[in-house]
Amino acid sequence: MSFVVFGVIAAVTPGPNNVMLTTTGLNFGVRRGIPHLLGICIGFPVMLALIGLGFGAVFERYPIVHEIIKVVGIVYLLFLAWKIAMTRGGVERIDQSKPISFLQAAAFQWVNPKAWIMGSSALAAYTSLEADFFLQVTIICLTFALITLPCAGIWLVSGAGLQRFLRDPAHLRTFNIAMALLLVASILPVVWEMLTA
Repeated sequence: MSFVVFGVIAAVTPGPNNVMLTTTGLNFGVRRGIPHLLGICIGFPVMLALIGLGFGAVFERYPIVHEIIKVVGIVYLLFLAWKIAMTRGGVERIDQSKPISFLQAAAFQWVNPKAWIMGSSALAAYTSLEADFFLQVTIICLTFALITLPCAGIWLVSGAGLQRFLRDPAHLRTFNIAMALLLVASILPVVWEMLTA
C-alpha cells in the first residue's frame, strides 16, 4: 500500500510528462493525445524494468553514461519547452502541428529527470535483496503502468477541458508559454544538482 501511495503521488504531481500532457490536451484534444498518454504509461515501466534488471549496473560502473543522459535530457526538455511555447494549436489551427507520438513519449522517459528520480527512488525503497528481485521489479513496473494511466490522464483531460476557455489565440499563446516555463522550472533542480555536485 505504501508503494501505491508513492506511485500515485509521483504520477499525479506536476512534472515534464504532466505539463506536456496538459499542453497536448489543450492543443489537440483527448483523442489525439491518447498515443502520448500511452507512450508514458508503457515507456516509463519499460525503462524502469531495464534499469532494475541491468542498466543500473552499467550506470554504477560508468557514471559518465548517466551524466550524458542527464545533459541530453535537459537539452531535450529545453527544446520541448521551446516547441510548446511556439505551438499555435487550438481547435482552428490543429492541422498545422501534431501531438507527441507514442514512440516519442516512450523514448522521452529516458531523458526525463523526474522519471529517473521516481524510478530510482521506487527501486531503492521498495525492493529487497532477500526476496525475488525480478518479481519485485515486475510488480513495481506493472503497478506504475496501472497508476500512471488515470493519474496522467487527468492532466490530458484537464488540458482538453481548457479548450473552451482558451479559444482566443492570445490566451492560448499565453497558456502555452506558461506551460513551457513550468517545464523549464521542472528541470532547474536537476541543473542545480549538476552545478553544485
